[in-house]
Amino acid sequence: MKERFTTTWQQDMSFITQLGSHAVRTEATMDHGGTGAAPGPKSLLIAALSGCTGLDVISILKKMKVSVDEFTIDIETQESEEHPRVYTALHLIYRFTGHELDPKKLERAVQLSQETYCPVNAMLKKAVAISYEVRIIDSQLNMIGA
Repeated sequence: MKERFTTTWQQDMSFITQLGSHAVRTEATMDHGGTGAAPGPKSLLIAALSGCTGLDVISILKKMKVSVDEFTIDIETQESEEHPRVYTALHLIYRFTGHELDPKKLERAVQLSQETYCPVNAMLKKAVAISYEVRIIDSQLNMIGA
């Protein structure tokens, strides 16, 4: 399968990329001439990773008939000191909130996304160390696995 996307300079340090019927604006960070009105390219890369793995996990949990009240993914990044300032490590923290959640099913869903299904993760892990952890918050008790 082949796709084509077009990115067009808007003004100053801002671009619009047409992704099918969606347009995504990207601009430089404020210290490099951006206005703060749109995320930078590296931030969009992180959003792509968390969105990709998040969609996988929810899809897998639905197939497992596991229902969660809330699901968030935090990503902690480390980057090189010198240019190009690439990410050298990414750590994903998957947080699930619900009552009587099965840790094994949650961990399996995350593992399947990380190792099998998420193409963004598959591409990035060739260039950067990616680690993850699963945290479960019982909506009627306290956090497990913090």
